[in-house]
Amino acid sequence: MPKQVLTAIKAGLKKGWFGLIWLLKILVPVSFATALMVHYQLLHHIDFILQPMMTMIHLPASAAVVLVIGVFTGIYGTVAALSVMPFSMAHMILIAVFTLISHNLIQESLVQANSGLRFSTAVVFRLVMSFVVTMICGRIMGVDPGIAGPAAVPVLQAAPGPLSVMLIDWATGTAWLCLKILCIIMSLMVAMELARIFHLIEVVTRICAPVLRLLGLDKSCALLWMTAAVFGLAYGAAVIVEETKNSTHDPKAVTRLQLSIGVNHAMIEDPSLFLPLGLPAFWLWIPRLVAAMAAAWLHMAFSWARRFYAARSGHKKLCDY
Repeated sequence: MPKQVLTAIKAGLKKGWFGLIWLLKILVPVSFATALMVHYQLLHHIDFILQPMMTMIHLPASAAVVLVIGVFTGIYGTVAALSVMPFSMAHMILIAVFTLISHNLIQESLVQANSGLRFSTAVVFRLVMSFVVTMICGRIMGVDPGIAGPAAVPVLQAAPGPLSVMLIDWATGTAWLCLKILCIIMSLMVAMELARIFHLIEVVTRICAPVLRLLGLDKSCALLWMTAAVFGLAYGAAVIVEETKNSTHDPKAVTRLQLSIGVNHAMIEDPSLFLPLGLPAFWLWIPRLVAAMAAAWLHMAFSWARRFYAARSGHKKLCDY
């Protein structure tokens, strides 16, 4: 048994290393490009694309730049912006709902593209879900778009600091992030290899089966779902990509899982980042959980409808969806 354990550890470390290298090839250039865009305030110049749609999701026009920052930079960028912009509590809740679904979109969509879902589908689906869920939440809350306050935009329009300072901050932050990812990926990969030899994956699958059924997911995706739910798409990227490429999951089940975790992942860390701003926990956790369930069940219902139509009409090719 010790020999099996040692073999599993070596295999896990090897997979973790290759997974880390693959992830860094995405993370570092995307992070650097985004940092330059923020530094030179390029994001502010494209916020006009979202402004006409702000009223639809019950937000003031000045919220557009915050959403753009969140979509490109992630939750941290959104929290940083909200900490200095005078939005009302209701508007901050809606911004949080939107960016909890659509954040770090390029990097995370590339992860999904390498694990069973088209890049374009991942991007479009998450953006559409963000608009729909935020619009529904705004209507339930009875939020008036109103205005964010006269100081909102000027705060973000301040002259950029020295490029050297930005580069040092970016390099330091990226190095720290890579170190955290290294520790998480190596631990996860070793744990997964050990779980295989001790047959723990079957146990996890049985335990999670009732939860997955409620979420509209296949029980075979238990480990993938737990990885995304706890660690997110970025930190859990190596495990998610490895599992989907080297396993025999049903393609429809994987697509359903990808739609679900695209909407709802990193269920512990991401929502918690908004709590210091005083946002209610209900709006940080429940809307995207419900949206993820709805996405999975709707995909399943659509697949059933296509198979039923194919069986009735004789168009066998439709069954391959």
